[in-house]
Amino acid sequence: MALTNVQLRYYDSNVLRLPADKRKEYHLQVDRLIAALRKSLADDEDVRITRVVKAGSFAKYTILRQTNQDAVDVDVVFYVDAPDADHETLQQINDRIYAILIKQYPNKSVEDFEIQRRALTVTFIGSGLSIDVVPVVEDVDRPGYGWQFDLTDGTKVETCAPGQIKFVLDRKKEDPDFRTLVRMAKRWRTQAEIPRLKSFVIELLMAHVLDTEGSAGSIDHRFRRFLQYIAQSGLQDVISFRENALPLGTFDHPVIILDPVSSGNNVASRLSDEERLEIVAAAKLAWETAHYASAADDVEAWREIFGLRFRTEDK
Repeated sequence: MALTNVQLRYYDSNVLRLPADKRKEYHLQVDRLIAALRKSLADDEDVRITRVVKAGSFAKYTILRQTNQDAVDVDVVFYVDAPDADHETLQQINDRIYAILIKQYPNKSVEDFEIQRRALTVTFIGSGLSIDVVPVVEDVDRPGYGWQFDLTDGTKVETCAPGQIKFVLDRKKEDPDFRTLVRMAKRWRTQAEIPRLKSFVIELLMAHVLDTEGSAGSIDHRFRRFLQYIAQSGLQDVISFRENALPLGTFDHPVIILDPVSSGNNVASRLSDEERLEIVAAAKLAWETAHYASAADDVEAWREIFGLRFRTEDK
């Protein structure tokens, strides 16, 4: 017997979803960091912050609660006024932010600060929260839009944090269980040990399945449909959305999924063909397992997909 919506909503609410008290705690921690950076940069002639947006899974409400396997991170996009910015300018901005954070948190070790390709990550050991500080050069002609630089190779992509948040909200309006399905898919991703399948890609794949096949059927059925799509398509479809403006970009990557706010950005560009095949194989195995679990009403089979913490009722 397939799992009911009541059972899977219980699993989502009591095991997967970030609790309200933790969300409040993380909001406060992020707000303190934002206030510290704003204050330190208030008189900086080289870096002028025009807008700050909490983004990523935290802002979209698709984030998982923290476990030993599931980390909690919040993207904070700092829009900066630097119309003539280039790779070197963004490197200077990142270095400036890095120096401010080191000074702001003197008791943290240098290892707790990590400069990544497009962000600077601060990890708080006490709460387990990681905050990705993402500088974006504001596009003054398009509110919410800007350019995000890759500090490794100097390339840049157009982005719109508010637009990405709205994209998920719009799918949530079409399917009240959309975020539940995304969280289930993220838990499967972690259990299957395929970390290269990033959260944003999961959200877009789930949205593509919703857009093309609708919201009919149970949560159980739609989750299996998500796995089936990956398994059968081999992730070889070129995926775009109604939000994408023309012209669409052209790419020669193994997996092509366009960012709905930027048709020139393939969010799956870093996936190799080997990684594509690994994800497809994991989805095929999970699809077969989920089909058996639903047919045989086998809870242990569901735990192969979601892990030992899977439960659909109070202990």
